[in-house]
Amino acid sequence: MFADSGVAGTVGRALLLVGIVGSLFGAIAAISSARTREAAVTKLISRFAILNAVAAVGAFASMEYAMITRDFSLAYVQKVGSTATPALYNFAAVWSALEGSLLMWVLILAGYTVAVSFWLRKKMDDVLTNWAMGVMFIVSLFFFLLSFGPANPFVVGAAGVVDGPGPNPLLQNHLLVMFHPPMLYLGYVGMTVPFAFAIAALVTGRVGEGWLLATRRWTLFAWGFLTIGIILGGWWSYEVLGWSGVWAWDPVENASLLPWITATAYIHSVLVQERRGMLRVWNLSLLVSTFSLTILGTFLTRSGVLNSVHAFSESAIGPWLLSFFAIIVVVSVGLIGWRGDRLHSPGSIDSALSREGAFLANNVLFAVFAFVVLLGTVFPLVVEALQSRTIVVGEPFFDQLVIPIGIAMLTLMAIAPVLPWRKASGELLSQRLFWPAWCGIGALALSVFVGATGFAPLLAFGLGGFATGSALRQVVLATRRQGWRGLVGRANGGMIVHVGVIMISVALAASNSFTHSQELSLVVGKPATFSGHTFELIDVVQITTDRDISVKALVSVDGGKPYAPAITKFTKIGMNVGTPSVRTGFGSDIYLTLEPPVRQDSNEARIKVFIKPLILWLWIGSGLMAVGTVLAAFPGKRRKPTDPTSALIDSHEVSR
Repeated sequence: MFADSGVAGTVGRALLLVGIVGSLFGAIAAISSARTREAAVTKLISRFAILNAVAAVGAFASMEYAMITRDFSLAYVQKVGSTATPALYNFAAVWSALEGSLLMWVLILAGYTVAVSFWLRKKMDDVLTNWAMGVMFIVSLFFFLLSFGPANPFVVGAAGVVDGPGPNPLLQNHLLVMFHPPMLYLGYVGMTVPFAFAIAALVTGRVGEGWLLATRRWTLFAWGFLTIGIILGGWWSYEVLGWSGVWAWDPVENASLLPWITATAYIHSVLVQERRGMLRVWNLSLLVSTFSLTILGTFLTRSGVLNSVHAFSESAIGPWLLSFFAIIVVVSVGLIGWRGDRLHSPGSIDSALSREGAFLANNVLFAVFAFVVLLGTVFPLVVEALQSRTIVVGEPFFDQLVIPIGIAMLTLMAIAPVLPWRKASGELLSQRLFWPAWCGIGALALSVFVGATGFAPLLAFGLGGFATGSALRQVVLATRRQGWRGLVGRANGGMIVHVGVIMISVALAASNSFTHSQELSLVVGKPATFSGHTFELIDVVQITTDRDISVKALVSVDGGKPYAPAITKFTKIGMNVGTPSVRTGFGSDIYLTLEPPVRQDSNEARIKVFIKPLILWLWIGSGLMAVGTVLAAFPGKRRKPTDPTSALIDSHEVSR
């Protein structure tokens, strides 16, 4: 096999084997070090982590080399490679299908493993650290085995093949394909780090707050990457799929949302454990759920059980992923049960009207949210498996159940930031909520003034203003005390994230409630009007390349520059893909799609026009979330600089 697969195939498969060996012996070294505390064995842990990283980088580079050089001796290159694919999309083609996407997972996981080993280099003789590294090596071993076995990208293909179809056309017509999957994977795989330390804490019995403090930034950055990945996916959907929306409750979209929900709940509730020593079982369960849901999401998107624009073809890895998922759940639940006597909280909630009470209510809402999304995603699969019939759970189901949850979350976001720990008086709340409440009233009045109608949208706008006022109040107080440096730190960075979330929520409420559309039959030289805008067809042009034939309608909007919605036929696949064209504005987007059939020699075209309110604020809010995540990852001015890894060797309960 190696002789017929070229240099890239031979080297790539050999490096995957090296990664398997490195992961296996790394796990053995880490667990042995935890038991024997021998210095010679401990030194091997970081060396095996480096070996894993070298093997993963080399294997991924080998696949990229095969794709760039069009090595059609490999079956994977035959499937997603093409001599006509532009260089940018040819590079991204490596992760455009099952085998390559898992190879990228291996690469990122090896990167996290070596990064954690470097971060802990001075604490590598600690038993908790050893067990955490052992867990990461075991997870690495599983994914190396997947890539070496049932999802091997270096398998030799049919002889005589000199060209291929290229990636899925939807994955080679927008630059976001370069960023959306890697960001999503950085978030998915990054959740391995806090999971590994949670398992290590349970195994060693050191279930206090020390390991939480040490892994906080890893969790936060993984959550940030996952957040950005999901947002980029919504942007890709908006720019590529031509339906004018950003989120369709597609099962594969839901697969990425589920671990985000549980991770978000954890980031909030872990504050209660750090401050009061409470919610220990709940926080461990959230970490286990988050990591488990990344594996379940990988199964849903990579096994072929879902019909989705995002899902990959049916494969043999489904049983592997389900088995690994089951092992994670059983082992984790067993460990939590085993350590139950040590997980009792030393504190309790003094009053529902407190910061702890708000976080508890927040957790309940996130749990219900996750259950709704999981039910709507998995229930059709269960029905199909048990009854051999197909049902569809679509947007109405999710909207009817999720919108009330979203309204409740906005209400909590408005009240929780002003609540003190332990207990709040009515007088204190009335003082702290005075200006935020006026912000909510102002937002509601402005919404009515610009013509917004409907109970749910107006409620969302009013609560959005209320919650924004509450978050900005905290930020203003911090900057008054400390200047602009007051923005740095978990509390104030979190408030910036909240403002971003509120912007996204309000923008989604506006776009979902007030989008209107019209199909226009345009003829060259004869303008048409819709919703106060003028649309004029300038020309219909055809562009032919080795890869595709694209027909574009040049449409002038309000007498300005022409926009070019198009339909592209990818000749090697025989698939037509529509590409919208968007005029973006602060108040609304004008979203144009070209409707088939269309001819290049025609002087007319059918254009569908969508007027989409506040879409730009989705992306602005997303940017604020990213900025807030970075600010929250670093200690504030009043915090004493400490070595975060020092918390790992503290076996006592931490209570601040």
